Amino acid sequence: MRDAVKWLDENGERVLLLFLYSFIVLVIAIEVIRRFVLMYSSVWGEETARFAFIYLVWIGAAVAVRDRAHIRIDVITHMLPPRGAALIYLLSDILTVALACLAIYWSLDPVLVSWQYGNVTDGLRIIRVWFLLAVPVGFTIMLLRLGQSIRRDIDDLRYGRPHFTGRRLFD
Repeated sequence: MRDAVKWLDENGERVLLLFLYSFIVLVIAIEVIRRFVLMYSSVWGEETARFAFIYLVWIGAAVAVRDRAHIRIDVITHMLPPRGAALIYLLSDILTVALACLAIYWSLDPVLVSWQYGNVTDGLRIIRVWFLLAVPVGFTIMLLRLGQSIRRDIDDLRYGRPHFTGRRLFD
């Protein structure tokens, strides 16, 4: 069980991102063929690809937080001693937690309004809540990853280990 949780912690988002990306490519390829060869296109293709892309972006942002793969200006951290750089990384994680909490708070209002009024998507006629949830779900995953990052940074500071500067998404 512990191995499964560890694998899910390390690869869960990657598998989901790969699935979403493959789905988008497949649907768009089918829609291009349908539009230019068969002279017919569907409403569901564009809409499902768009909503899959929205989830892909927010889950990808959470992975980038975990791996410290976001674009950043690190001139200052390179000039600081290792302990100072680790403190800067810790401060940035804490500020990102505040941003994520605000984003979750403000993104829940459209979800609740859509739920209350039963707002549906234009083409699929599915309740829009499932797609509006992408933002709070993405930021919630980001909060979990930020918690792990803060814990790692504190442990690195406490035990004198070099701070984690990041890794690429697909090594």
